[in-house]
Amino acid sequence: MRTVLITGANKGVGLETARQLAQLGNFVYLGSRDIVNGQQAADQLKAAGIANVAAIQIDVTDIDSIRKAKAELDSQIDSLDLLINNAGISGGQPQQLSTCNMETIRSLFETNYFGAVQTTQVMLALLRKSAAAAIINISSEVGSLSMNMSADRRPNWSEFSAYGSTKTALNAFTVMLANELREENIVVNSVTPGYTATDLNQFKGFKSVEEGVKPIVALALLTDRAITGKFFKDGGEIPW
Repeated sequence: MRTVLITGANKGVGLETARQLAQLGNFVYLGSRDIVNGQQAADQLKAAGIANVAAIQIDVTDIDSIRKAKAELDSQIDSLDLLINNAGISGGQPQQLSTCNMETIRSLFETNYFGAVQTTQVMLALLRKSAAAAIINISSEVGSLSMNMSADRRPNWSEFSAYGSTKTALNAFTVMLANELREENIVVNSVTPGYTATDLNQFKGFKSVEEGVKPIVALALLTDRAITGKFFKDGGEIPW
């Protein structure tokens, strides 16, 4: 049984990813900033007959919280097989970079980028104890520089420019960390669920959470260790 930690797993894409991976036989830790919400999510899954889950308190913007979560995991497991950096915020819209409040930009980076980086740094000690560890960073198409320059770019993307820039940074982290950890056999990839209906976008997304998590679950189940430093969506690889 593989062990999985998903940050921001008490709702939305994180919770549905936890549900599906647990149903496939993995033991999933549902990371939640608020442990009450995390426990409610875990209880919800257990009530549905999914017993191999547990809630864990982790605020990715708080290094002490991350360290406490790691210590809790140390007391329960020998290694961590998969870390999914899912916790994120969208910020208020519109957020064009020419006018966006700097506090909003800093807040977005604090959670979406720095949160993922420091969570990964702390959890690497447990990941290194796994025979086949993996890190998945939940990104977005609006973080793709190539897609932003494409004629097919959706007109409203500029309203998410600050959020998108945090995902661009997260994608850079994916590539550079993948190169750094390649010799340690730890694979690192980015994946986008697409425009999925969650409270991140006031449920305006056109994909259900069940549809949105498909590429995440597929990547989580990937056994080809040569696939690292890539960016995926439902249907395959996409450009940076």
